Amino acid sequence: MRFGFFFWPYSPEYTTRMARLGDEYGFDMVGIADTPGNAMDPWVAMTLAIAATTRVRLATCVTNLVTRHPSITASAAASADLASGGRTILGIGAGHSGVANIGGVPAPAPSMTTSANYRDVFGARLGGDYNVVPPVYAAASGPVALRAAGAVADGAFVNYGLGRDHVIHARTLIEAGAREAGRPASDVDVWSIACLDVSEQRGAALEKLGNILGFVAAYILGPDPKGRGVPPELVAGVKELRRTYTTRQREMDPTLVTRLGLFDYLRARLAIAGTPEDCIGQARAAAAAGATQLMFTVSLAADPVRTVELFGREVLPALTAEEAPPTLLDLA
Repeated sequence: MRFGFFFWPYSPEYTTRMARLGDEYGFDMVGIADTPGNAMDPWVAMTLAIAATTRVRLATCVTNLVTRHPSITASAAASADLASGGRTILGIGAGHSGVANIGGVPAPAPSMTTSANYRDVFGARLGGDYNVVPPVYAAASGPVALRAAGAVADGAFVNYGLGRDHVIHARTLIEAGAREAGRPASDVDVWSIACLDVSEQRGAALEKLGNILGFVAAYILGPDPKGRGVPPELVAGVKELRRTYTTRQREMDPTLVTRLGLFDYLRARLAIAGTPEDCIGQARAAAAAGATQLMFTVSLAADPVRTVELFGREVLPALTAEEAPPTLLDLA
């Protein structure tokens, strides 16, 4: 298994510390979120993370092509890649809080399928050493975005769920997009997004988990709950979640998903949370379902620093030291 995490860069000190933890504990990737109004600018944070690390890959996880002109994003990504010695990934998506918090409208997923390569979206060559954009990973949850990722992206941050049915659903759509584009699906480096909160006390890890579950679920399941595999008895609750949730941290209510009767379902589908022992078991289950590369959001964890420390010290060694068993996908 391979592991990474991404976070909202609240301050220079916090950003530097989180990036160093990823580097020192042996995570494979550290991501910086783009969420104006909640945290610092992602490219400023990326620069700080580059300076604080020597090994780990660094990704925008994710920015968008709505709030900045594509050529500006291309230049920023190429510059960051030069500064890091080739360790950066440009993660882009339609836009969630990065767009909503400034009153914008997310980009339609089909806009990413109009070229043979995501890099073409960035327009004219910039010249000199800045004409090569680092690997481009697409954030994908809906069917159009998953096909687009398969067709043109170097990698995908798939935010759909950790169960076997969820993993197969996303993989099938990515493979279909790759097949239509005439390339092997193995060209797409797929990472499954999951919410992460770890604590020595299970209750502490779950206390504020509702914030990130609501934030993620409203965005990825809310547009079409039935079509995205939500059980019939929970569809109304997900629709209400979509209507009432907020992308602004100070206004979030961690009890919302519980009041709507969604907490247990969303936790099982979208999160790895609890004690280190709980997380080892849940990560193994995700791997058996086919999600062997996990990119965790710790943005809204009760204590993001402690979460990363505990996972890095107590969970990561247990998972990376063992020989991976055959997955359910291998046996299908």
